[in-house]
Amino acid sequence: MVAVRVLVVDDQEPFRRAIEAVVSETDGFVVVGASSSGEESLQAVARLRPDLVLMDVRLPGMDGIEASWRITHDEKPPVVVLLSTLDAADLDLSGCGAATYLAKAAFGPEQLVATWTAVRPGC
Repeated sequence: MVAVRVLVVDDQEPFRRAIEAVVSETDGFVVVGASSSGEESLQAVARLRPDLVLMDVRLPGMDGIEASWRITHDEKPPVVVLLSTLDAADLDLSGCGAATYLAKAAFGPEQLVATWTAVRPGC
């Protein structure tokens, strides 16, 4: 089985490291890069061509919603999953192209696998 290539995007280093740790400890997934802003994520996606982008909603400059829209409207885009400490009801995620939204507090290996299984291309 080929590992799912994951890009982690979060401006807060503790969260970024925690998400990277979850991905690294989950069988079948590998972190190929990390970014701390929406602008950096666009460059990283173009350079690294990940399968999955775990994108924080609130980022400095270009937020995760705008970055998700730009990433998913590219040719052969990766799957984008938005993460945040905010409640989903407080966010307008319509039209941003993200496959789903996950709360950071509940993010773990089981949720990563279940989410990828539900949203991966070709399902």
